[in-house]
Amino acid sequence: MMGFDVVVVGAGLWGSACARHLAEMGAKVALVGPSEPEHAASHDGVFASHYDQARITRRLASDADWSRAAAASMDRYASIEAQGGVPFFHQVGALMAGPEQGAGSDYILNTKIVAEDAGTDHDALRGAALRARFPYFEFPEGILGLFEAGGGWINPRAHVMAEITAAQANGVTLVRDEVVDVQESSDGVTARCAGGKVLQAERVVVACGAFSKASGLLPEPVPLKVYARTIAFVEIDDSEAERLKDMPSVVYFFPNGAGDCYLLPPVRYPNGKTYLKIGGDPDDVELATVAEMKEWFRGGGDPEAGSYMAEQLFNLMPSLASQGVTFGSCATSFTPRGNPLIYGQTERVFALTGGNGAGAKCADEIGRLGALRVMGKSLPENIYQTNFLP
Repeated sequence: MMGFDVVVVGAGLWGSACARHLAEMGAKVALVGPSEPEHAASHDGVFASHYDQARITRRLASDADWSRAAAASMDRYASIEAQGGVPFFHQVGALMAGPEQGAGSDYILNTKIVAEDAGTDHDALRGAALRARFPYFEFPEGILGLFEAGGGWINPRAHVMAEITAAQANGVTLVRDEVVDVQESSDGVTARCAGGKVLQAERVVVACGAFSKASGLLPEPVPLKVYARTIAFVEIDDSEAERLKDMPSVVYFFPNGAGDCYLLPPVRYPNGKTYLKIGGDPDDVELATVAEMKEWFRGGGDPEAGSYMAEQLFNLMPSLASQGVTFGSCATSFTPRGNPLIYGQTERVFALTGGNGAGAKCADEIGRLGALRVMGKSLPENIYQTNFLP
């Protein structure tokens, strides 16, 4: 057996950040999580949200607390890259776009208010100015675009690796295994791994995203609704990637409240191909059990939903030269009040989960807040409006 101050269960975006901050606060930490499976279709274990090459990052947000968490994380990106020796941030800018009037306008108008209140540097673009700035998009009339030059995208795999490398440099022990059971006693916590390893600690943090719902990890169920999400990957060739080299990340709310989508600019994937990635399922399909989550992740998404999203992309970028469309699967976890959950279920067992579709860009700050709570320190109430409770 091994003795630690804290065991962090889940070596993804939030767990790796939490482990790094705990170590910097002087704690002896074990970070536990399996490696990414080589073949998702045949994998029987858990999955993580960072198994991808690109996630949007931006300070612009319709919710002030998510904006503040993103800003805090983004301000530390350069330091994390330096400590971990792994670059992960690509500053290509981020564009938020939506109708300025009528149904569906709340999002972009609230985002504008939050940006102005926070002093977030951005340009407001409409009509001819929006078309001139981004000629490859064809937005309809009445769309307001808020462009943040300091935004862009992160490589989540690289972000996690940078956090883990920096954490290990501060003494964190990395255990590549899956925790299947957590037991609390009067003198500590015991975490048992699938591979047989047993870890003992004063406290434990469960930061497993949607899989925080798995039985045996937390004494109380976390109030999460987990939804299946399909991703469409539109392949482009090198000449098209060159044409779109200045393209920002995009979040777009359709006119008349007809839905929304997010879009990543050209990103080269490990298979050597370059894709635009688009998400924004037309329907919410809940994954109620861990077995359903695993089956969904193994399945590669819903082609019907993926085709719908690809159609939205071609409507927005009708001149796009595509080499074909493929699909993938992920999941999004939502909490009752739309805030991340950062709280102790007991004096020794803490939950750190609930990304609400905004967790990747905020990962380092959410991890820091989790570390503060685990170490018995107060969260910065003068900064955040929520108490991060269910």
